[in-house]
Amino acid sequence: MSFDQSNHFQVNDFPPDRHAGNRLDDKGGNGGIGRRKPFVQGKRSSEPRSKLGLLVRFLKPVTWIPVMWSFLCGAVASGSFGWKELAGTKFLLAMLLTGPLATGTCQMLNDYFDRDLDEINEPSRPIPGGAISLRGATILIALWSVLSVIAGYLIHPLIGLYVVIGIVNAHLYSANPIKLKKRLWAGNIIVSVSYLIIPWIAGEIAYRPLFSLESLTPSLIVAGLYTLSSTGTMTINDFKSIEGDRRVGIHTLPAVFGERKAAIMAAVLINLGQVFAAGYMLLLGLQLHALIVGALVVPQLLLQFGLVRSPRTMDVRYNAIAQNFLVAGMLVCALAIRSIAP
Repeated sequence: MSFDQSNHFQVNDFPPDRHAGNRLDDKGGNGGIGRRKPFVQGKRSSEPRSKLGLLVRFLKPVTWIPVMWSFLCGAVASGSFGWKELAGTKFLLAMLLTGPLATGTCQMLNDYFDRDLDEINEPSRPIPGGAISLRGATILIALWSVLSVIAGYLIHPLIGLYVVIGIVNAHLYSANPIKLKKRLWAGNIIVSVSYLIIPWIAGEIAYRPLFSLESLTPSLIVAGLYTLSSTGTMTINDFKSIEGDRRVGIHTLPAVFGERKAAIMAAVLINLGQVFAAGYMLLLGLQLHALIVGALVVPQLLLQFGLVRSPRTMDVRYNAIAQNFLVAGMLVCALAIRSIAP
């Protein structure tokens, strides 16, 4: 249900392989993973120590966490999710879906379509580094897509449909000729929707016995507001790839407006979504929850002063610390919705 937010929730995929003397066979023995051929000048091998390690790297586990968290928040908001459900088959299947399956599929899709850009920005990734051939990547993506839809359907037929929407969004984000990541705000927005709204509502549907548009409205509003904040957080990771983005025409906020202005815009979006969420809690008559959500914005605001002063040196540190307060606010809002659930 998400795409290359390795770009947005990581320090780096993995360090470049220092033993880059060989490259794996593009013709795809073992589905494109495993056979060596002479190293091609200009590329660095990203071969890990095992095929399993290579697959894990391709799936980018660090990117699964926000999608899994959004599903958990939706489940909590349903009012029918408790501690005992954590060990239930449905929840374990949902974590498999929102983690390695659906999110992993979208990460692989992004790497597949961004292989030329990654040769500039991150040449140690599996495809540009030569560790996975295009044939091997295609087989893995097809298999993971099918498994993702099946897992979603088993949880709830409507969630199977949501998985299909998420995979379509991944194509819209990364694939030419549309490639929304080239189009300033559009890319970050579609990623945020897939990171927040889709899995949050999927969590509600999975555990709410009866649901309607009216019963889902509070979650839709809160997830939408945090989507606004997430659009800002995703901008922060774009600082590390400004040069490559400019060279190939990817119109991220930092590439178009420069680092400082982009950092200010990102900070405003991050804060605005959370402040509005606190305001919505007040409208629901949940003053304590509103106060907590508002208070969680303060440490993020303090960190943003350093981010604006030096975006490219503070981006990783900011995301590593500030994201914790943002996702805590999501859970507070989910608990608030739970308290008023019928």
